[in-house]
Amino acid sequence: MTRRLRVAQVVTRFMAGAGGVALRGALALDRDRYDITFLTGGGDRLIDEAREAGFEVVMLAHLGSDIAPAQERRGVAELVARLHAGRFDVVHTHSAKAGALGRVAARRVGVARIVHTYHGFPFHQFQSPLRRAVYVGIERALARVTNQFLAVGPAVAAEAVRRRIVPPESVRTIGVAVDTAARPPQAMARAEARRLLGVPPGMRVVGTVGRLDYQKAPDDFVAALARLDADDVFGVWIGDGPLRASTEKLAARRGLAGRMCFTGQRSDVPMLLPGLDVFAMASRYEGLPCAVVEAMVAGLPVVATAVNSVPDIVVAGQTGLLVPPGRPELLSRALRHLLDNPALAAQLGSAGRTHLGAELAPAALGQILDETYRPPPPADVRRAPPPPGNTLPPPPELVRP
Repeated sequence: MTRRLRVAQVVTRFMAGAGGVALRGALALDRDRYDITFLTGGGDRLIDEAREAGFEVVMLAHLGSDIAPAQERRGVAELVARLHAGRFDVVHTHSAKAGALGRVAARRVGVARIVHTYHGFPFHQFQSPLRRAVYVGIERALARVTNQFLAVGPAVAAEAVRRRIVPPESVRTIGVAVDTAARPPQAMARAEARRLLGVPPGMRVVGTVGRLDYQKAPDDFVAALARLDADDVFGVWIGDGPLRASTEKLAARRGLAGRMCFTGQRSDVPMLLPGLDVFAMASRYEGLPCAVVEAMVAGLPVVATAVNSVPDIVVAGQTGLLVPPGRPELLSRALRHLLDNPALAAQLGSAGRTHLGAELAPAALGQILDETYRPPPPADVRRAPPPPGNTLPPPPELVRP
């Protein structure tokens, strides 16, 4: 019988996005072959879901999302202790912060195989050139202590290769592990969703799902809704985050009081999505967002910013509409177009659902993880040891979560 591999999944925040992909990937693996432990600095309902599924979840006191050099040094030390005690065969890190601390710790412990998933990048067009260059340099340094790379979406993989972060032969594209074969919601689901959201009768609903933080651009979402200047349009934001209070105040200042709902963190997102007429994503940067895929599974027309791997699934004019990030006036224009043309919106929603492929399903991710954790031995070539003097990556205090 094949020995069970002990795998440590290191996730900064065990919540939707990176945490969701990590959990769904673990669930798709054979329990007789893998013993998986999650190491995380915090999260939401996914922690309970993982434990209910039989996985060990270890909470780390110093794997925070904020940039704090002292905390990050303690975070590496804490991870080193946990990895050493767990005698893991594989360490699999997710996103920038956990990817930096986790890979440095795994290297210090001498873990045999280090895997990292790019769910997006800590660098983007809204940063200064110097900051972007620093982040790219950190990622290149971390890549030198990594055996295999996974990237959520083709554009993310291409960006990693284009910026010379990863060697082309060491990166594989993965999907978000969403059940793309789920049945579309029925009319009664729409009525129930609107009741749960508190949508007044006769309103057209534009909504989104995501963390209320800088990346998701809630200010642009609010600005786009306000520019519609339509009393019969109701806005919905499903999710929570550090910018919730300021975004609620912004919505009130922009005249959306009584016409926008902030639900907070919800565990019933699939039940709420049928209540929307249009799904909107205003993000400044992304990988391949699970929320967009889930909206398309629900048959919703999507308007999204053309960032990273989003255009791989939201095909302009075929499965949705794309706008540039940071341009709420264009987001508003696209939303108005779909709201005023419900037949087109329905056509895009149906086409989007049909467009989703099996490569986005959990089974596909499970197969890739299995091949990644247990690679076949090379016939002739062995991985060369690092050259003398090869240094560990620079301190990760500059890395954003």
